Amino acid sequence: MPSREERLEGGLWGLLVGDALGVPYEFHAPEAIPPARDIELEPPAGFHRAHPGVPAGTWSDDGAHALCLLDSLLFKGHLDLDDLGRRLVNWREWGYLAVDGQVFDVGIQTDRALAMFRAGAPATSAGPSGVQDNGNGSLMRVLPLALWHRGSDAQLVSDAMHQSLVTHGHVRARVCCALYCLWARRALEGAARPWDEAVSGMRALYPPGSEAREELDGAILPLGAEDTPGHGTGYVVDCLRSARDCVATGGDFEGVVRGAIRLGHDTDTTAAVAGGIAGVLGGVRAIPSRWRSAMRGTELVAPLLRKLLAHHASPSAQ
Repeated sequence: MPSREERLEGGLWGLLVGDALGVPYEFHAPEAIPPARDIELEPPAGFHRAHPGVPAGTWSDDGAHALCLLDSLLFKGHLDLDDLGRRLVNWREWGYLAVDGQVFDVGIQTDRALAMFRAGAPATSAGPSGVQDNGNGSLMRVLPLALWHRGSDAQLVSDAMHQSLVTHGHVRARVCCALYCLWARRALEGAARPWDEAVSGMRALYPPGSEAREELDGAILPLGAEDTPGHGTGYVVDCLRSARDCVATGGDFEGVVRGAIRLGHDTDTTAAVAGGIAGVLGGVRAIPSRWRSAMRGTELVAPLLRKLLAHHASPSAQ
């Protein structure tokens, strides 16, 4: 069984590796994706890769935003939306925590929200909040919150929903972030059925009739249709379901992230969201060494990972 430290490290690297693995395959339909055995950081010869100028082993906006959130949490000691918003703007404008300082993949809704924040909108209302504004941009970055958090389930869920506001204000995206964080926490704890226990935990926290419960039971996991499969798109509910399916059926880390990419469409985000959970479950040693050793930007990750582990090793964490 992996240690807690190995699970923490595996979660962060699992997200980054899944993201980088999915980058070249983004925007392709499932039938255009190579067989699972051929999915590597460098696609097979002749594959029409997305982002052709980006070297293999480079994370995209998913990884950069997750590192922005982690850096903010470690620096401030709590969730600070203004600080998070500034870091995301610095990523957009200056390539902060992007590999080589290069920004090459920006979600439309996230770009609009960051422009609003930069123009003076409060962080709590910068993110568009219409029912059509439910992309997966706040879900893709939220895992470090679960890896860092030492509060109760209720506090973790509240923070997960709150961090979404900077870019994705609708309650549906916010609840998806909260459910994902509970899933990651149960995986970190070594629960036998982390997804099921996370769903039960969310329903215990939000009684019938509450706005969050209505979204959970009505749009995210409709009662009687909880097993609706995911299709790898950028819709936040579909992304979460896709990650759930890949973790449930993929087996080891390699199988999970390759399965996520085989869904096509938003391959980097699906693989990042699924890979983060798979990394927590299996620990860092479950991530193939050929992928980890080929990752670029490791100098950006190492100090944050050291601080994360020290954060949990401090007396107040016991």
